Amino acid sequence: MRTRDLAVGYRTRRSRRAVLEHVNLGVRAGELVCLLGPNGIGKSTLLRTLAKMQPALWGSVELGGADLRSITHAELARRLGVVLTERIVVEALPVRRIVELGRYPHSGWFGRITDRDRRVVDWAIDAVGARQLADRDFSRLSDGERQRVMIARALAQEPVLLVLDEPTAFLDVPSRVEVMGLLRQLTREGPLAVVVSTHDLELALRTADLVWLVMPGGEMTTGAPEDVVLSGGLAQAFEGRHIRFHPEERSFRLLTGDRGEAVVRGSGLRAALVAAVLEREGYAVVAASDESALSVEAHECGWHVLTDDGEGNGADYASLAAFLRGRRAVA
Repeated sequence: MRTRDLAVGYRTRRSRRAVLEHVNLGVRAGELVCLLGPNGIGKSTLLRTLAKMQPALWGSVELGGADLRSITHAELARRLGVVLTERIVVEALPVRRIVELGRYPHSGWFGRITDRDRRVVDWAIDAVGARQLADRDFSRLSDGERQRVMIARALAQEPVLLVLDEPTAFLDVPSRVEVMGLLRQLTREGPLAVVVSTHDLELALRTADLVWLVMPGGEMTTGAPEDVVLSGGLAQAFEGRHIRFHPEERSFRLLTGDRGEAVVRGSGLRAALVAAVLEREGYAVVAASDESALSVEAHECGWHVLTDDGEGNGADYASLAAFLRGRRAVA
């Protein structure tokens, strides 16, 4: 898929209002693209336009070299699969039947499901790891299981492009990771391109081949996740009054330091956990500082702090947090 000088937005009888303009993007088979940006910036509008669910204001979208406007809806349904954010309400319908709905672009609503259709359905169910769900009632599945089934239905269309609008929105953390891992795996196993919008920024940076980042002004920054991080675009797009993006860690942190600096003595996981407690309690953790910085030692048995007004130690991190809060109360 490729866009050429695309503008997306809304039109009335008298006017057109562009949300995004001059959009020139491309995705090839075997690539997973994550579409990122602040809320209300136009990500869903862009995806709906790419899927021909609403018309472009101007410019064009091409799929397989053909202008999307020249592709019939029936043909498009055989080449493009869509999974939306909204929860699907289905009563008393087994999972296999839901996935079979993806075959109707090939058979027609009144067509019979052939042996080949059944083989494709089986493949789609297996591809998302839902074999054990095939005979279960769709309405009784968890949100994560439902999302796998909806992806399987889209795969049953045998598309060349799969477009997903926030597919992890209602999922718990393990399910979010599993869905994003599944989408990456699908691009590696066949001639499929995937474009997914998500607010799971840190997960996107770890799984995407390409990032399409919509900036607050509407301009687009694109490239490999590492190139987008290096450009500073993520910090510009998402930083607020109380958070900062840390490019080395590809993650956001709350701004800390109102209680001064702290140095962690030690290494490994325990030192990292001590640093996390310090940051949460308002300290800026630094590699080295003057003698005024609080120094905390992390060791196998817990932690130890030596201060001008005494010392503290403990075996767990709740006790460290309590010690630090106690120092605030005294101050």
